[in-house]
Amino acid sequence: MNSRGEPLLCVEFDAEVIHWRGPAPYLFAPVPEHHVAEIRYAARSASYGWGVVPVEARIGTADFTTSLFPKGETYLLPVKAAVQKAAGVGLGDNIHVVMRITGR
Repeated sequence: MNSRGEPLLCVEFDAEVIHWRGPAPYLFAPVPEHHVAEIRYAARSASYGWGVVPVEARIGTADFTTSLFPKGETYLLPVKAAVQKAAGVGLGDNIHVVMRITGR
């Protein structure tokens, strides 16, 4: 993964790919609850507003940039159609995510 600078936070987690109403053709990976506090702390330096947090992520061999969306007490990581295809993942699949948040 390329980075704009030193990471504020690096996390890895496993998640089940879900669908949530929102911009198609996105599916999402919910961030586990135990990472939320540290993401909120890093977001103070990284977020560009509205609670969204820019991230660099990897699923399988697919590297991509996107933004976490706040949803209830957690965040959702969008899994774009191109990433779904490159990583060979779809709705209901269990995935491993490597994610980093860097400063603006």
